[in-house]
Amino acid sequence: MELLAKAAIFFAAAVIVVPIFKRLGLGSVLGYLAAGALIGPAGLGLFDDVEAILHIAEFGVVLLLFVIGLELQPQRLWTMRASVFGLGGAQVALSAAAIGIAVYTAGLSVTTSAVVGLGLALSSTAFTLQTLAERQELSTKHGRAAFSILLFQDVAAIPILAIVPLLAVTGMDTGETPLWLSVLRVVAVVLAVIVGGHFLLRPVLRIMAATKIPEVFTATALLIVTGTALMMNAVGISMALGAFLAGMLLANSEFRHELEADIEPFKGLLLGLFFISVGMGLNLGLLAEQPLSITFFVCALLGAKALTVYGLGRVWGLGRRSSKDLAIAIAQGGEFAFVIFAAAVTAGVMTVSQNELLVLVVSLSMALSPLFTIANDRLTAAFAPKKAVAYDTLPDEETPVIIAGFGRFGQIFGRVLAARKIRFTALDISAEQVDFIKRFGNKVYYGDASRLDLLRAANADTAKILVLAIDDVEASLRTAETVIKHFPHLKVYARARNRQHAYRLMDLGITLMQRETFLSALDLARDMLMGLGMPRAEAERTMRTFRDHDERRLFEHYTHHNDMQKMQDLAKAGNKELEEMFERDAADPGLKKTPAKAVR
Repeated sequence: MELLAKAAIFFAAAVIVVPIFKRLGLGSVLGYLAAGALIGPAGLGLFDDVEAILHIAEFGVVLLLFVIGLELQPQRLWTMRASVFGLGGAQVALSAAAIGIAVYTAGLSVTTSAVVGLGLALSSTAFTLQTLAERQELSTKHGRAAFSILLFQDVAAIPILAIVPLLAVTGMDTGETPLWLSVLRVVAVVLAVIVGGHFLLRPVLRIMAATKIPEVFTATALLIVTGTALMMNAVGISMALGAFLAGMLLANSEFRHELEADIEPFKGLLLGLFFISVGMGLNLGLLAEQPLSITFFVCALLGAKALTVYGLGRVWGLGRRSSKDLAIAIAQGGEFAFVIFAAAVTAGVMTVSQNELLVLVVSLSMALSPLFTIANDRLTAAFAPKKAVAYDTLPDEETPVIIAGFGRFGQIFGRVLAARKIRFTALDISAEQVDFIKRFGNKVYYGDASRLDLLRAANADTAKILVLAIDDVEASLRTAETVIKHFPHLKVYARARNRQHAYRLMDLGITLMQRETFLSALDLARDMLMGLGMPRAEAERTMRTFRDHDERRLFEHYTHHNDMQKMQDLAKAGNKELEEMFERDAADPGLKKTPAKAVR
């Protein structure tokens, strides 16, 4: 019962605190740390045996590195080798050297300084990638550079974890285990895992998959991870290294995605437990006792990494702004530092008090990262060259067609109208898109099509048709509401992103619409049926039947679209009806003789 009560407290803390931090834009990792601090000895004091929990939770890190190994295919690393090993390697080496030298001059030993430098050189992969994705910056220059650096850091974390016990060996005075013998033992075990895994893992997984018992396959996956990790641990090597190697060996196997799906729930829960246990071990009293020192250490960490990364970005060919954005993105410490420092304490390379201080510094650097990002945005906006923010001035001429949204969908309409010499006015909210399209000689104007004044300036009062081709669902609906209310004479031809978007447009009275990928999917499905050997006439008849049936259902089911259970029942009934229709067609010999040209 006591175990269940503790588990309930962990779940409750995560369920309450983590979503709040996610909503505030601070990330789930900080949420877990805060949840641990709340229930730990420095908070409510609900737990006191933090070390015992941390030992169990470390298995979450082992599973994390197994999944990273599955994802890091050798071909992928080779394709990105220049940026990953060049830029990423330089970042880790220079940051580690700068931080390590700084702490060495402060009085720490060589081995401890090396561990501190290597641990603090790493950034938070989960934190940074999540932030870049939310800000839609992964495809930017600094976003791609950040991904390359983080990818190298994920790879580098493995040998760093393997090196930590060796640093402890070099620091011993007993001389019982020579360094060369320890290195040889590591190499021998790693080779044994690689060779044995190559010849054993896939055959074992094939046998387990043949049983067709999902839980047995999941148990096999967990056994591979734990078995490899224990083999490594038995000879004093990091368990994480064994898990990573096992993942790498299976990265190109046919079981990769199944293994990842099976491991993911366990990894997520145990990794969350790991971060909670780290949060429980946060010595918040240090912050109260040494506020100035802690502040200095945090600023020094952020400053040292930011300056190093900025310089590397400039050398690598990035512009000033991209280099600055890259430096802000990965200046913080990362979750792997917690793992490395915990391993260092176990190996005797670092004291408990040093670990507490560094974990607090890393956590605070992660907490401050979103604030630095916001400050960077505001400074960039304040000092950027002033650009005209007013919408483009529209031509004072009557056009029968207005195209709202001139992306890949709206441009098709524009090209057709231009080919037929029919005038149109195109509006798009993205200034970058407008500039890009104008390079190809197209006339498109910057503006928010949902604004009444802009629609009037576009002569919506005299236009005949509005093509609603806006990609964003909410922006599309806002524009539709404005048009229906103020320009009811306009015939609206709408792009629906999906079925639910179509129903919301129908709520506004718009029925001339097309789901954006529906027709292209039908065409490709027809080609697929022909590729399977079906005659063209029968394939086209099949897709025409499917299209008519689906479009009829779209309108017939409209009145129930807010009732999820009803919609599920109708979908099942519709699928059954479609199957019966095809069965009747197959049984009708007259249909099979229909010539191809008659069904076009």
